[in-house]
This record gives sequence, C-alpha cells and structure tokens, in this order.
Amino acid sequence: MLKEERGYIRSIDVAEKLGVTKPSVSYATKRLRESGYIAFDSAGMIVLLPSGLEIAERIYERHKLLTELLTGLGVSPEIARADACQIEHDLSAETFDAIRKHAQQYR
Repeated sequence: MLKEERGYIRSIDVAEKLGVTKPSVSYATKRLRESGYIAFDSAGMIVLLPSGLEIAERIYERHKLLTELLTGLGVSPEIARADACQIEHDLSAETFDAIRKHAQQYR
C-alpha cells in the first residue's frame, strides 16, 4: 500500500502506518530480508523481491476486496479498511475464494 501511495517504502513509513516502533520494523525487515522477501536499494528503501511481491499482492487483493465488501454493507470506509486489515491475514484461501466468487456475481 505504501509503494502504491508514495512510490517508495521506507522503514519509518512502515512504522507510522502500522503504529509500531522503528526498532520493531528493523527487526521485522531483517527477518524478511534473511528469508528472501525484501531487499534494500542503494538509498535504503525497501524493495519487494519476487517472493515478497507475490505475498504482498495476494494480501493486498484481499484487503481491497474485503474493504469493498464491508463498505458495500454500509460500514464506513475508515472502519472497513481497519477491519479488512485484521481479517485479510487470517482468512483461509478457501473462504477468500468463496468471497471473491460471490463478489464477482455483483460487479
């Protein structure tokens, strides 16, 4: 989402967006880098590697669809985005696929 909004991703922006400390982001980015999901460019910006991008795109697709679904039910956009953030990571692939198929019928 940060990449889409700003065109770049900095650790401090991640910390602010998630409401966590910079050391927490540093710890998480170290683990993600070691796992091959991200890298840092010469300016210190976070770059998603192919495996990280695939996961990010999958989660962001969930986020957008769930936000759309919740706002369509009458939930305010702010609450819908916050609730989608909580739901998107824990939802099974089977359930999300069913939600996606259902939503496609009404688009």
